[in-house]
Amino acid sequence: MLANIMLTLTQDAARRTAVAAQGFADLRPAGVPSRRHLQRVLSRTQLLQLDSVNVAVRAHYMPVFSRLGPYPMDLVDDAAWTHTSRRPRLLVEKWAHEASLIPIEDWPLVHLSKRAGWWRHYGKIVDRSPGLVQEVLAAVKERGPVGAGTLERELVGPVKRAKGAWWNRSDVKHICEYLFGIGELTTGTRRSFERLYDLTERVVPPEILTRKIEADECARRLTERAGRALGIATEAELRDYYRLAPDVNRRAIAELVDAAILEPVEVTGWNRKAYRHFEARTPRAITGRALLCPFDPLIWERDRTERMFGFRYRIEIYVPEPKREFGYYVFPFLLDGQLVGRVDLKADRTAGLLRVHGAFAESTVDKARVLPELAAELKVMAEWLGLSGVAVGARGDLATPLRKLTK
Repeated sequence: MLANIMLTLTQDAARRTAVAAQGFADLRPAGVPSRRHLQRVLSRTQLLQLDSVNVAVRAHYMPVFSRLGPYPMDLVDDAAWTHTSRRPRLLVEKWAHEASLIPIEDWPLVHLSKRAGWWRHYGKIVDRSPGLVQEVLAAVKERGPVGAGTLERELVGPVKRAKGAWWNRSDVKHICEYLFGIGELTTGTRRSFERLYDLTERVVPPEILTRKIEADECARRLTERAGRALGIATEAELRDYYRLAPDVNRRAIAELVDAAILEPVEVTGWNRKAYRHFEARTPRAITGRALLCPFDPLIWERDRTERMFGFRYRIEIYVPEPKREFGYYVFPFLLDGQLVGRVDLKADRTAGLLRVHGAFAESTVDKARVLPELAAELKVMAEWLGLSGVAVGARGDLATPLRKLTK
């Protein structure tokens, strides 16, 4: 009997597998993208990360643009924060990778697998002021969807409430975050990105909310989703996608390997075992272009990005300006399946311009091939954001020729 021989992939094949899994081998729609196209993106990424930075565009909108091209942003808004009998809510907010929009049917999987999180540190406030939890829940039930600021004003007034106690304003906010973390509250809607809390039972349908799934099954399903989204990944990368516990993740991987859903593979040049999802495909070539925000799931695991693309990438928001290498909010540029450059972007809505503070090419790329594609994609992005043009600054080796192409 012959021993099982582990499949070996080249680095280039692994990269094409990963890029395709994230949806970048799919053609962009010819017309205006619809909810069906959004669902296709979600079937690739599995979730959309939320972030408060709004230098260019909110993080949860950009991965959809990167894969579909120009689309109406209310596609995401409607899917996440509105509900009608004819158009049910597709997405719900939950701590997953980080704060994320996840498919609403995944609520039980994420909730049951992440019962503990950073919010547990607010348990001391619960212990100190147990009545505050009930006060917040009662106020949300009466007023929701409602923001934490409104709750602070109502529960912490200039005069002590007759039936209440003296609450600290920050305590109210922290209790909201605690209740969000443990699943008692979620986001009913957003107003100028402010989270308006509502009771989870009024947001997640009862047939989903009450679904009973064993914790091990939750871990298996989330690990399978991570494998599907990544295409090919190491154990640590599969774990990072939904931030699962190491022991739970390793057990889930072993079970998925036994079920032939994940296949152990070797990748030339990688110093660790990888796993390929059984439905992952490896195109012979990938064509197309995309600007990627810092929170795009293709690149959010920085070591993977460097190993996969030879592209060292860091967010420099918290780096003092004189020490920044590339800029404040830098978007890598994906062209034909390779990361070939990066641009530091800002949407200047007062001037009506997409400002490119810096534009840089990777050392090994053909700039003559990159420049027209990058210029064209910047123009498309500016128009999508409702801006009248692109203004290129002075920083970077692509700045001068890019300025000429974007005039």
